[in-house]
Parts: sequence; C-alpha cells; structure tokens
Amino acid sequence: MSNFIVSARKYRPQRFEDVVGQQHVAGTLKNALATDHVAHAFLFTGPRGVGKTTCARILAKILNCENRTKDYEACNECASCKSFNENASFNIIELDAASNNSVEHIRALTEQVRFQPQQGRYKVFIIDEVHMLSNQAFNAFLKTLEEPPPYAIFILATTEKHKIIPTILSRCQIFDFRRITVADMVLHLKEICRKEGIEAEEDALHIIGQKADGALRDALSIFDRIISFSGKKVRYEDVIENLNVLDYDYYFQITDALLAEDAPAILNLFDQILRKGFEADIFIGGLAEHLRNILVCKDATTLDLLEVGESLRERYRKQASLAPSSFLLTALNLCNDCDINFKMARNKRLHVEMALLKMCYIHRATPAAGPEKKTIDVTKTPPQPPANGNSAPPPAPQPVKTANGNAMPLDRSEMIALASGIRQGMKKAESIPLSLDAYDQAVEVEEAHKASLQSRLSLENIKTEWAAYAQSMESNLVRMALTNADLRLDAHLLTVTVRSAIDRSHVQGETTRLLDTLRHRLHDMSLKFELVVDDTKAREQVIARPQRALTTKEKLDRLKTTNPMVEELVKRFDLKLDE
Repeated sequence: MSNFIVSARKYRPQRFEDVVGQQHVAGTLKNALATDHVAHAFLFTGPRGVGKTTCARILAKILNCENRTKDYEACNECASCKSFNENASFNIIELDAASNNSVEHIRALTEQVRFQPQQGRYKVFIIDEVHMLSNQAFNAFLKTLEEPPPYAIFILATTEKHKIIPTILSRCQIFDFRRITVADMVLHLKEICRKEGIEAEEDALHIIGQKADGALRDALSIFDRIISFSGKKVRYEDVIENLNVLDYDYYFQITDALLAEDAPAILNLFDQILRKGFEADIFIGGLAEHLRNILVCKDATTLDLLEVGESLRERYRKQASLAPSSFLLTALNLCNDCDINFKMARNKRLHVEMALLKMCYIHRATPAAGPEKKTIDVTKTPPQPPANGNSAPPPAPQPVKTANGNAMPLDRSEMIALASGIRQGMKKAESIPLSLDAYDQAVEVEEAHKASLQSRLSLENIKTEWAAYAQSMESNLVRMALTNADLRLDAHLLTVTVRSAIDRSHVQGETTRLLDTLRHRLHDMSLKFELVVDDTKAREQVIARPQRALTTKEKLDRLKTTNPMVEELVKRFDLKLDE
C-alpha cells in the first residue's frame, strides 16, 4: 500500500511561525505565553481551512512542552512533544462535536476534567465544530467551562460562531481567523513546490489560490489533484483544464472586441465558450470580475487589489490604458443586471448575448466624452467692436420672414423658451430681437401658463372631481360610500360626512390618493381633509321603518332603493320571487 500523505497533513504547520495568514492570532498567543497570561478557555472562529484546529494543536503542544524555545515555540525534543507528534499524548484530548454532541458525551468529557495530567502541567481539551452541540450539552458544559481546575484548558473551534449560545461566548477568549489571501497561498504553494522538486508556473498557482476561496486546505487539496494530473510540472493550461476554469485569454479577447464594437467576434467567442461546456452565468460572472480588474488597474493606488500573476498583471495594465472608465462602469452595470435577471430569463443564451451587444454599443448609446458644446446666452450683451473701428459689429439675428414680408410665427418650443425669459424678467427678454407679433405670442403663452397654475378651489369643482374619482373605483362599496358622502368646504378645509363607520373605513382607505388627486386637479396644495361620521340619517331610517313584517316584494323594492345594482342582478339572471 502507498505511503502517500496528502499535502494538507504532510505540511501542516508545527510552529506558530509556520501558520499562514494568521499572524495576528499567533502573535497574541505568543505574548500570552511570554507573560504567563494564558486563559482557561479559547474560542477559535473563522472560515473552513484557515488553521483553527492547527493553531489549537500547536498551542496545546507548547503548553506542555518542557523546553520552550526563546520565541516560545515547542522544542520537538522533549517527551511531551514526541508523544504529541506520535498522537500518543494523554494530556491532549480532542472531541469532534459534530458526532459527539449529546449531553452524555459532554458529561464524559467533564468526568475526565477531574483527573490531573499524568505528565506535564496542563490537560488540554480541543472541541472541534463546537456549534454542533445541542443546547442541553451547552448547558451541561457551562459550569465546567466557567470554573475549571487550574490544570484544565479548553480550546473550542467553530465555523459558525453565531450558533453558540452567549453564555458560552462570554466565558471564552475569542480569536477571529481571517480568510487567507491569494498571495499568501501562492507563497506557501511555492515553498511546497521547492521542497517537492515541482516546477510550477506562477499563473497556475494563482488560479489554484483563487479557486480555493480563502481556504488553504482547499488549495492544498486542489494542488494534490493537479500534481496527480500533470506530474512534476504544473502549467497554467493544465490547471484551467483540470479545474474547468475559463481561460483569461477569452476575457481579454471579449474586451478587445467590445472596445472595437466588433459584434460578430463577440458572438462567435461566446459560442466557443458555450461549446467548451461552460455555463453562461459563470461566463458573465467571470467577465464582470475581468472588467473589475481592469478598472482597478486604472489607478496605481488600487493595483494591490489585483490578485493575478505578474504576466497577467501586465496584460491588464495594457488593456486598462485602452478602456475608458465610463465604458468599464457601464459594462459592469450591464453585467450585474444580466447576472441578477439570469435565473428569470427563459432563453438564457439570448439574455447574455443581448447584454454583450449592449456593452458593444455603449459609446453609441451614450454621448462620448469630449469638450462641451458652447451655447449662446441670449441674455448677455453682444460683444462690442474694437476701439479702432476696423471691424464692424456682427449683425443682430433677425426673425425669419415669410414671402409677404411678415415675421414668421415662432413654434411652440421657441415661444415657451421666450415666455420663460419673460417670466424671469422683462429686461432679459428685451435683448432678444423679435417682431412684435412674436413677442405677443410669447406673452399669451406665459399668461396661459400662469392661468393654468391658479387655484380652482371651489365646492362645485370639488364635487365634480369627487364624482369622477368615485366613478373610477372598481369596488361597488367604495363607490357608494364616496357617492353618498356629503361635502362641505370652509376656506381650505374639506369636511366629508359619511353615514356609518363602515362607509368611513371605505373612504379612509382612499384618503391619501383622493387628497393628492384633488390637490393636483384643483391646483391648490393647501387643501386639507377631515372625515366625520353622522349616523342620524341611518337612525331616522330605522325609526321610520314600519313595525309590521315586510313582504318579499317590499324587501326587494327596498333593496333596489338602497343599491341600484340589485335590479340589474335580477334582470341579468332572470330571478323570480319565491311567494
């Protein structure tokens, strides 16, 4: 049988200085060891594969080391370190809470806390995936975690801190582990390649680091897979083929075609991508990432945000010099909209192709950046001729005349423009050389504009608009409640009187829309609304009701009087009275 050991185990850090990307945690724990301020309970939390359990084991190993180094690392030579390296230490107890999450398992653990360590100073309990414990198990663990014996230290590790009850969190020192950056992963993979005698391209290692998504353990697992595929030489082409990653070159070609407005080339490239088996949503997400990388290359201060190799970095710089920022921002917005609406699209290929074509013609859809067009301000005084009198002043613009010599009337847009000038002041309008007829037309437009803005607030107009609004209602009950309401206007206060609480609820539901409609139609924003219930008419109807029982025909006649729709219902369905 093969003695192969996966890289995640073979190159698991044995010292704090070997831990990748967690210097803040390692430094704090070393300082605690140096000052002998080691807490009795720790909680290591963070994403998967970032070194939580590894740091817990290193800390447990150092705590029982008999000959710590000057930088407070384990010596790896004493009996405690050797037993730890051979997984034979009785002072370090690991528990997987994912499969041991009941009260009985925690009680068995607390029973072991009672016994002192046989060798060394501390008995360390490492509980992995602690968030998987049940509430009953957490409660059983509380007292022991709060007041353990002086030789007991608990190290809890979890990826989901929010699932741990607050009483447990308050008893632990919490260390938040960060996602490992692509740059740190690439350096670690380079070191492993050096030790293993593997030749690897930097771009290939960057792809592995990006695919790992912040988890070093995932990066090492991917690395082992690539080694099994390509042997001692790791090439960029092998990595993208094995990991099913779309080549950067496609994105560079797509962007070049977008900048050149070459729609056929874009559609052909997208067809090639689909034929290779890549999903359209994966492509559009990758294109958005590519455009984002180009955008961060536009400024030297954001170059550190680009997580690619040096050769690709140079290609990004060249393409960034050709792509305007306005184009990149608009294209990113289109990619985002395409990604959001992708799931709802029935023809997904056409959905992405339409987004690509929109990006292709961005410059035609929006005005190109350039010098602003100069506009002539008619309110300014024309420039005066020079003092020497060599050049004559430019002729004043004259109105266009018809064949009979009369000034041609202005069109509506010109009249409105002139009317706005009149509205701002007569002096501004005097500088416009127009005929008297044209000026009269502009004055009439302005007067009509002012008349249209005058208040039309009156009880008659309110009743007209109220009736029109009532007829637009789909609900018969709301329509009848609005129609039967009594209106009274006092200055700017409209009092609406209804006959019952039910009518009030129907009218109240339309109050906001109705008041906005009246204000808009009557050109008076000061109109206010008051709703009153007056049930005297309803009581009068009850008092006037005859004491004898009504016949069926009398009941029907009364229903017809109350609601005219009843008669239409009888006619439509040809209903007959049951005598």
